[in-house]
Amino acid sequence: MPAPKPAPPSRSAPAAARTSGSAAMAVVARSLPVILVCGCLIAVVSFGPRSAVGLFLTPMTEGRGWSRETFSLAVALQNLMWGAGQPFAGMIADRYGTGRVLVGGALLYAAALAASATTGSALVLQLTFGVLFGLALSAASFSIVLAAFGRAVSPAKRTFAFGVGTAAGSLGQFLFPPLSIELIERLGWQGALYTLAALVLFIVPLAAALRGKGHPSAAGEQSIGEALTEAFGYRSYVLLTIGFFVCGFHVAFITVHLPPYIVDKGLDPRWGAWAIAFIGLFNVVGSLAAGALGQRFAKQKSLALIYLGRSAAIALFVLAPISPGSVLVFAAAMGLLWLSTVPLTSGLIAGMFGARYMATLFGFVFFSHQIGAFAGVWLGGWAYDTLGSYDLFWWVAIALGFVAAIIHWPIREVPVARLRPA
Repeated sequence: MPAPKPAPPSRSAPAAARTSGSAAMAVVARSLPVILVCGCLIAVVSFGPRSAVGLFLTPMTEGRGWSRETFSLAVALQNLMWGAGQPFAGMIADRYGTGRVLVGGALLYAAALAASATTGSALVLQLTFGVLFGLALSAASFSIVLAAFGRAVSPAKRTFAFGVGTAAGSLGQFLFPPLSIELIERLGWQGALYTLAALVLFIVPLAAALRGKGHPSAAGEQSIGEALTEAFGYRSYVLLTIGFFVCGFHVAFITVHLPPYIVDKGLDPRWGAWAIAFIGLFNVVGSLAAGALGQRFAKQKSLALIYLGRSAAIALFVLAPISPGSVLVFAAAMGLLWLSTVPLTSGLIAGMFGARYMATLFGFVFFSHQIGAFAGVWLGGWAYDTLGSYDLFWWVAIALGFVAAIIHWPIREVPVARLRPA
């Protein structure tokens, strides 16, 4: 009688986990190009209309009889609510998936733009162009896309992937201001807002490719509360959060007030649109370069140099005679230094804490950014209405660049103790 056939060896739990992990990695590898392409398209569409808001300042204030401070307050609230909503959007994305958050944000985004076109009330403008628009951006912006990228790519390539996603948002900034100024001239500012609302809805089908959520890390699962306690007890994360305030101040003030500043100096409004577009175009280069450099050089030192470069560019622009040439040179210089902070900041967060709660942790850093944006937009409008010019405010922006460089220099690019090898 033949001996019974030995039972096949059972697969150990670690082996099963390795096989399951390999299968998951294979799925990620197969879908990675789709994730990157759809994520980049979402970044283009979501960041585009937001970057063109300064072009609506003159026609909307003249059409409704509002002051610049009224419009500026709405955009300031937009930035503040974008920042306030970002941590919560990040938490929802980390827990329930980025796709759902992006769809909800896109629907709210389109509704906010359409509602802003119909209102004649300054108070309602604050609610639609301000609060609703800002909350929509918190759920449909590139920061949610970057969190999906952080899960999809290997740690060694994350900073470069963040640069690609940020560059895509910059491409939206290049494409949408010229488009918006044409829409305003052909359809009026209300028709332009309706058209932008329709374009934003393209995010809905694209969001399906980014479905998914964070998974427990090899170092052990954390709750969101534990992750936040760890992050805010880490000095480098706190410094990063404080320093990002200045980035928001610069970006928002220039986005909203550079176009009317150019008009005030006697140039055609089209130069304002092309200035924002040039910032977006050169921002593509700056974001990709920052993503690549972040793979090789200290990210915190690169951030400090970016803020110093911004201060130098603004000072030269303010001191030089205003002309179409000086406007475009300034826009190109600022574009190289614009959102190049984002892949470096995102890379530092992922390097310190891993990708598990990246959307949440970046959300709190971004909230600081948007508090700065609120200050830059609103106080810029207040300064103009009070002093009759933006001249003093440009020098405030220059001084803040130096402060940001000092804050970023001592940041340490090291993982928390939980993630360090034994």
